[in-house]
Amino acid sequence: MIAGLFSSESVSAGHPDKLCDRISDAVLDAHLALDPESRVACETAAGPGWVRVFGEVRSTAVVNVDAVVRGAILRAGFISEADGLDPSSCDVQVALVQQSPEIAAGVDLSLEARSGGAVDAVDVLGAGDQGLMFGYACSETAELMPLSLVLSHRLTGLLPVLSGAGPDAKAQVTVEYSPGFDVPTVRSVLCSVQHAADVDRVLFQDNVERLVASVLRDFDQSPVGVRVLVNPSGSFVLGGPAADAGLTGRKIIVDTYGGAARHGGGAFSGKDSTKVDRSAAYALRHVASTIVLAGLAERVEVQASYAIGVVEPVGIALDTFGTGRVSNEALVRAVRAVFDLRPGAIIERFGLRRPIFEATASGGHFGRSEFPWERDHPVDALRAALGPLG
Repeated sequence: MIAGLFSSESVSAGHPDKLCDRISDAVLDAHLALDPESRVACETAAGPGWVRVFGEVRSTAVVNVDAVVRGAILRAGFISEADGLDPSSCDVQVALVQQSPEIAAGVDLSLEARSGGAVDAVDVLGAGDQGLMFGYACSETAELMPLSLVLSHRLTGLLPVLSGAGPDAKAQVTVEYSPGFDVPTVRSVLCSVQHAADVDRVLFQDNVERLVASVLRDFDQSPVGVRVLVNPSGSFVLGGPAADAGLTGRKIIVDTYGGAARHGGGAFSGKDSTKVDRSAAYALRHVASTIVLAGLAERVEVQASYAIGVVEPVGIALDTFGTGRVSNEALVRAVRAVFDLRPGAIIERFGLRRPIFEATASGGHFGRSEFPWERDHPVDALRAALGPLG
């Protein structure tokens, strides 16, 4: 168990970094909608009055990227310059080039296939990059996610909807883990929320505090005694890219587990699923949540590592932090027996050639039942693989 006070943060869809994540994933989705085999590695940067989209693409799709960008800006909550960016008039520049043929070759024809060791069609697709990925799950919420992060995500989804609020917002929730308690206790909540210049700031703060209390009660947490900080720096009128430059991939802890688990370093947004930075992280979350749902651990972190152009992971490890019903070694063997972690198998299992990724760009990639890696857990198969231990 984590000891002491632990915090997680989330940011809204209108945060400049999250806006860039959304744009990158919207460009990815636009290509996948027309060509499911598209290879995309799209980055976005944004600043006052401008957006830059750059990266590498291999696709038969012909996409109006300018229109995709402007639509994504609007869906993130920006309507005019007063919000921080005007989707109709901002300067959009696009520099998407052809994917490196050397990267493409290793993905299209894996090391195993080139050496004659491929046994099925899935073995032909190599990993799109090297790297290490982590999956995590815990039993402290119904979402199998840390309470501090679940609450932060809930707040950043609701704060921009308040009367007088702008699209840019951040929330940070601090909880206390105490011996003998299965669920931590909320101790403080910090909300920084963009607002209109003429808003009644006292009334606005009251509305934020009422929202915080309502969200806490939804999670059986008493708001009594919880310290709530609202815009502690003062006014927050200038938001979005008008206030801070945004960049794809700068909120990887918000995207994953709020700091409760490690992260391999690779961002998700703008990458097609041959990039195991993304697809393997989804698969490992599926593994971790299956372990917790099977009652085999209260908390677990799973790691896999890949080599570019190679099908099978080069390493798998896990840790149950002393909460496991069986040994970590036994669980690793069962995971290897039940879960196919080859990139092609992951893509097929979760349908990752579909245009489903813009929805992941805010609110986190995990703990949300609308995503396929959060469903259909092979609990019985995992228990069976453990035999009498399961």
